[in-house]
Order: sequence, then structure tokens, then C-alpha cells
Amino acid sequence: MRAARLIKMVLLLQSRPSMTAAELAHELEVSERTVTRDAQALSEAGVPVYADRGRTGGYRLIGGYRTRLTGLARSEAEALFLSGVPGALREMGLDDAASAARLKVSAALLPSLRDASRTASQRFHLDAPGWFHEPLTPELLPSVAEAVWDDLVLRVSYGRRDAVVERELEPYGLVLKAGVWYLAARVRDGASGFRVYRIDRFLSVAVPVDARRFARDAGFELPVFWAERADAFARAILRAEVVVRLTAAGVRQLPYVAGRVSAQEALSTAVTEADGRVTVTLPVESEDVAYTQLMGLGPEAEVVAPGALRERFAGAARRMSGWYG
Repeated sequence: MRAARLIKMVLLLQSRPSMTAAELAHELEVSERTVTRDAQALSEAGVPVYADRGRTGGYRLIGGYRTRLTGLARSEAEALFLSGVPGALREMGLDDAASAARLKVSAALLPSLRDASRTASQRFHLDAPGWFHEPLTPELLPSVAEAVWDDLVLRVSYGRRDAVVERELEPYGLVLKAGVWYLAARVRDGASGFRVYRIDRFLSVAVPVDARRFARDAGFELPVFWAERADAFARAILRAEVVVRLTAAGVRQLPYVAGRVSAQEALSTAVTEADGRVTVTLPVESEDVAYTQLMGLGPEAEVVAPGALRERFAGAARRMSGWYG
């Protein structure tokens, strides 16, 4: 533990002109007294750490000293490629590996380039969760992520609507979609192919005692698999249809209220009426969902069919007319 902290201290000092004891204590998550002891230990070991006294003093390396400890470990290299999503790294338990990797890269850079990480983070930030929803990190996510990184067979139990199911999975990859974590995995029985699991529905996860590794399918590509599965899911839930007449504004707004897949299918068979409006057959999840979605279009949409849904909108229009006179 202390050896890793001493290495991190050297890398911090190598990447900056100087640092105060308070700054080092904050970065290393120790007390300033521990920083003083660590600096003395480094000096005794031959690392030229110099302490500047006074209110503006601090610690620095002298004599152009550069450590050779900047080679990346595999976990650090993998985490570095995910450094654009710091929240996801933290939730998967990879924050320390990513921090060490960034320090090593920074320490290896020329002095004129060492502020690159700071300037980049000031200009670009990725916020994955959707608006108005507080993302919840699944408690079991770090364990699942560890199995994914090491290609370890995972024994899980997860809750369905009516039962608890146990499976042995080959965990291939993690996906963060709108603040929700999913696992792409293959069931060990070999007959079910790849599936998608919501990690917040896992009740328990465990690596078997013998810690078996599985052989990954070389042809599996997570981005391609997820795109295909997400598109299939979006189409599978569209089990009903409504006929809607739209204004030009309604056509533009339709993808935002009904979803991209549903809107694309509807507009592909659109018929333009004499008054300039467009009639479409819109695939929807249900009439209740269609009611909620199409209310968002207000006067830019007229429901033509089915009759029960049209009457529902007519009733809503009469109530609104009464309110507004």
C-alpha cells in the first residue's frame, strides 16, 4: 500500500513544477504529516525530493529527475480508454486504475504538454444519464465488471416478474444506456445465444470457486450487438397501431414524442392530404401509451383511428375548451 502511494507521489511531482503538502495530502488521501514522512523516505531512497520552506513552499523534484515507472499495467491501459466517462469508471470500480494511468501518461509527457488533461477536461464532459432521473449504481456492478474484464464465468440469480432464476453466464460486455447498466452475456448451456440483462435486477453474482475463464467469441462486437438488440427491442414493443393526421410541425415533432423507430416507420408510408396535412399509421406500444405521447403534439395532431382513442382525445379537447373558454 505504501509503495504504491510513494510511486504515485513521485509521479505527481514529476507531472507538476511543485505541490504543497496540502495538495499532496488531498491527492494521496493521507495527512500532511504522512506526506512529510513519505517525502523523507523517498529522499533516503535516492529520489531527489526537495522541500521549499515558507508559506508558499512545497515539494518538488530537482535535477531533472524522471522516474522510469511510467509503463502502463494492463488494467491501467484499459481504464485509460474509458477515461472520458469518469462516472462509469467510478461505478465499475476502475477509478484508481484510471487515475494511475493518467498520472503515468502525464509524467511521461514533455513539460509543455502536461496541462493537456486539465485543458481537455475543462472543455469536454460526458454526462451519460438522462434528464430528471437520479441514476442509481447497482451494488453488484463492480463484481460484474471484474468478471467482464477477466473473462470469468459468472453465476447469477436475477428477479423476473414471477420468479427468481439462476444462470451461469459468460459476461461479454457492459453497456450504460441512459443511466441504466446492462450486461451482454451468453448463457453457459450454449443453446440460448447472447442475451441482455439489467444489472439492477441481479440479486446475487459469484465467480465459481475454480474461477473458470471462458473463450470469447472472436466475432462478437459489443457496439454492433447492442445496436441490433436495441433496435429489435424498440420494434418488438410496438404491438398496436393508430392513424394520425399531422401538420408540418407535427411531422417534425413526431420522433421526439413517439421515438425514432416508430416515427420512421410511420413517415415511410405517409400520405399527403388536400389540406397539406400528412396522414400516417403510427406503430405504438398501446393505446394508453399513444394517448400520452400524442397529447404532447397538441393541435399539431388529429387522431383518426381507432375510434375509442379518437373519442378519448375529443373528450380531452372538450375539457380543455371549457377551461379556456
